[in-house]
Amino acid sequence: MAELSRQIGTVAPHDRTTSLTGPPSWKRFVPERWYAHVILWIACLLIGFPLLYAALVSTQNNAQVANFVLSPGSSFAENFQQVMVNRYLGEYMLNTISLAVVITIGKTILSLLSGLAFVYFRFPGKWIVFGFVLATLMMPTEILIIGLYRYVSGTLGWGGTFQALAVPFLASATGTFLFRQHFSNLPAELSEAAQMDGANPLQFLWRVLIPMSWNTIGALAVIQFVYSWNMYLWPQLIMQGGDFQVVQVGLRTLLAVDTSIAYGPLMLGAVIASIPPVIVFIILQKQFMSGFQITTDK
Repeated sequence: MAELSRQIGTVAPHDRTTSLTGPPSWKRFVPERWYAHVILWIACLLIGFPLLYAALVSTQNNAQVANFVLSPGSSFAENFQQVMVNRYLGEYMLNTISLAVVITIGKTILSLLSGLAFVYFRFPGKWIVFGFVLATLMMPTEILIIGLYRYVSGTLGWGGTFQALAVPFLASATGTFLFRQHFSNLPAELSEAAQMDGANPLQFLWRVLIPMSWNTIGALAVIQFVYSWNMYLWPQLIMQGGDFQVVQVGLRTLLAVDTSIAYGPLMLGAVIASIPPVIVFIILQKQFMSGFQITTDK
């Protein structure tokens, strides 16, 4: 009996230890919801495959593209020469970067001022004006393109100039709405404290509101930079005969190289043209994601 007790005493702790170790070791490397990870991987592959294939095509010639070769080709240097030198895509990209920066900064400044006015100022018809601002969100630029072209090109005489590209897009209903909503969520005591300290509205904006609005500013900057970078119809219309042209119109010239469609240069131009917006998004990703959080402590 004593011998049996000693055996039980030595075996029982080992059994308890084994039961507490959990599942077998191979299950530790398998996620609990493995099927969700599989679905996400498949979705990432489906979304990323067109970009990867475009990068492969950008290094190939038409014969390799026709044979559906899934490996890097031998025409990258030739395609790069055709895109950046012969078709001036590098110059078009510099033009578009300067245009996008001007529009982004201008829209941000005007949106800050308009958001400040709609929240902290009282004037007759404020809600009517704000209603008109919201109404413009439902009117795409294509609806106003003819009237805008006649006014900018005919009345102002700006056809083919840089200001014709930038000035009509310096005002932003989207930015006004974002900053108006953001400022409305801030405590009203901030404005009262600033008035007691003798700060004027611009000082209140510069010293109080802007430091508390970097997330919203970053979110708006990403939206407006990508929007300005992708403009095609308005530059194509207003810049006829002008020396200043943007990258999206420049990509259109790559459709025909040597009287035929050259897929390699076209894909290479598209891949290169997509790099600046991606860089801007990566830099401002944190501000972009935080800028749309509907909270009172942004």
